Amino acid sequence: MNSELPTREQAIQLLQQSNCPPQVINHCLAVSKLASKIAIQLQKKGLKVDTKLVEVGALLHDIGRSKTHSVDHSVVGAQVAKSMNLSDPLVNIIKRHLGAGVTDFEAQMLGWPKDNYVPQTLEEKIVAYADKRIARNKKVPIEKEIKRLQDKNKLEAAERVRNLHNEITSLLGKQP
Repeated sequence: MNSELPTREQAIQLLQQSNCPPQVINHCLAVSKLASKIAIQLQKKGLKVDTKLVEVGALLHDIGRSKTHSVDHSVVGAQVAKSMNLSDPLVNIIKRHLGAGVTDFEAQMLGWPKDNYVPQTLEEKIVAYADKRIARNKKVPIEKEIKRLQDKNKLEAAERVRNLHNEITSLLGKQP
């Protein structure tokens, strides 16, 4: 692969070739469907969104789960994507999709390499948000995810998810 974006079919093949479990691939397909829908709606509202990057980024966001199911699957996934010569925007979506971002302090506590793990671009935010809205392969209310984080005493993470939800909702002008 060069720095061009893979097609949808190529992205699914990459997941399969990386030995991602079928339930992970099904989750990625569901996240991609929701993320693409949000991206198209935002584009119709006049926002500049790379819908192809969103679709493929959402398909590949969990490629790191081919190697680990721990929280650092995003870091591992970014390494896998780099080894495949995927573009930096794709690598960043994979690296930054976890939650609504991982702060420098949290990344340090997890022993991750120093880097930015907070979604920066609209495309990164859309994929991170869609991932929070899909449990396994079904759409869930954002409040369910926020409550799950609060119950685990991850209050800052819950607040970041709420803020991301509010940002996407205000851009759309409605609940996605």
